[in-house]
Amino acid sequence: MDSTQKNLKSETEKWLEKIEEKARNIKLIDNRGLWAVENIKAYVSDCKHFYKKEDFLRSFEAVVYAYGIYETALHSKIIE
Repeated sequence: MDSTQKNLKSETEKWLEKIEEKARNIKLIDNRGLWAVENIKAYVSDCKHFYKKEDFLRSFEAVVYAYGIYETALHSKIIE
């Protein structure tokens, strides 16, 4: 595994841990936040799928998307 792959693997693990912790504590402000929660879960699932296949680039992309959705929903005040 080259250094880029090692870095992607490490960063994926770090961000996956963060988003899983935050996802456990999400509170919906109203039903508009359901789309965010569903998409966060879907991208976390995709992240794990690609991670198992050692496709660390796609795994990292998926976890970054999940975190981006979380941040967007949080700042839009549809979740807390």
